Amino acid sequence: MERLLAANADVNAAPAAHAGLTALQAAAAGGHLEVVERLLAANADVNAAPTAHSGHTALQAAAKGGHLKVVESLLAANANVNAAAATFGETALPAAAAEGHLEVVERLLAANADINAAPAARSGHTALQAAAKGGHLKIVESLLAVNANVNAAAATYGETALQAAAAGGHLEVAEWLLAANADVNAAPAADSGHTALQAAAAGGHLEVAEWLLAANADVNAAPAADSGHTALQVAAKGGYLAVVERLLAANADVNAAPAADSGHTALQAAAKAGHLKIVESLLAANANVNAAAATYGETALQAAAADGHLEVVERLLAANADANAATRLGHTALQAAAVGGHLEVVKRLLAANADANAATSFGQTALQAAAVGGHVEIVEMLERRL
Repeated sequence: MERLLAANADVNAAPAAHAGLTALQAAAAGGHLEVVERLLAANADVNAAPTAHSGHTALQAAAKGGHLKVVESLLAANANVNAAAATFGETALPAAAAEGHLEVVERLLAANADINAAPAARSGHTALQAAAKGGHLKIVESLLAVNANVNAAAATYGETALQAAAAGGHLEVAEWLLAANADVNAAPAADSGHTALQAAAAGGHLEVAEWLLAANADVNAAPAADSGHTALQVAAKGGYLAVVERLLAANADVNAAPAADSGHTALQAAAKAGHLKIVESLLAANANVNAAAATYGETALQAAAADGHLEVVERLLAANADANAATRLGHTALQAAAVGGHLEVVKRLLAANADANAATSFGQTALQAAAVGGHVEIVEMLERRL
């Protein structure tokens, strides 16, 4: 490097466009203190902007890596502690908090880092949200002690601090946040977000779910508009029987409507994933076996048939699932099984009087679907029914 500098290498050459780094940013990211100091002595721009997509300033990069001495050197050179984040980046304080670097967090706070700086718009986090997501209890405590906003709004694809802690199953962090008056029922981010209880259910975190219910979490909070789930739906989807049973005991609506676009009822979600014990538990709680599909969804029987879950198909048929129910586009369970090549499921549906001649709105029958997929045995079986 010394020889390059002596040969007039540009110490501030622009980084590559997508996720590149200046020389100083790269050295800071790697924790190379001597190189950082040499570049600063050569007038490297300590506040050179990050690349627009996912880059970091030198200070952000050092903070993310937990390189305390580099952080101190950059601050001494007047690095901007609150420099804006790239689109998918983070400011220095959340970068350190996310990785659990307590000493760096404390040093940045001492340098007047904005504790409540807004997250990057799409998927960023505040410092508290980042620490909560990582389960870094001591950092959470430290940030709360200096008035971090416990209810700061989530980014478009983000989460509040409590939602982040719940998603990760970090019970102690969740307890601290609730003690600091975190909103247990804060709305989910519009795009596939979750309330805290929904987030805990999604991860199968029973203890966290218990704690949130005790704090009056809404067991029937509506799902996010775009592909969201209620707590029961997402627990059913994940196969978390104990969580499903606890939510039902807390009066979760077993027949809550799916998100409009591509959601599922709890039974549809469990059937799609092949979780037989959960299907049985939901049916015992009076789940509607013939609940209508979402716009791009499927009925419970269609969902089970599509993925070849024979035992679930049999259980649903025993509960009077409609073998000929059709989606908005005319897809039936038999067509779904034929597309997937699930011979035994096709047999079972035909035995239940599934209509082999039913066609989608595009005119495709189960026979044609099986033929396209090259499922010869299913083709032969269906031809015999025609």
